[in-house]
Amino acid sequence: MARKDRNRTFRRVAIKLASRTITRYKKPKPAAAKCGDCHKVLQAIPRATHSQMQNMAKTKKRPERPYGGVLCSACMRKVMVAKARA
Repeated sequence: MARKDRNRTFRRVAIKLASRTITRYKKPKPAAAKCGDCHKVLQAIPRATHSQMQNMAKTKKRPERPYGGVLCSACMRKVMVAKARA
């Protein structure tokens, strides 16, 4: 990476080569997706960068259910029950 990337923003990884050990600088992973209601970490959402998410299939990005990728399954159930009762 360029010299500008040699700072604490990037994670330093030591890579062993045949002749020497070098340091590579990796970008950190983004934060895990959280439920909009209870702020619990969503299970089926990958922790990928924006460019990685663009290359993924739509079904790999979030679950195929109502409020998929927005609410956890417990909160989704509460919303669905509340809508059915109303």
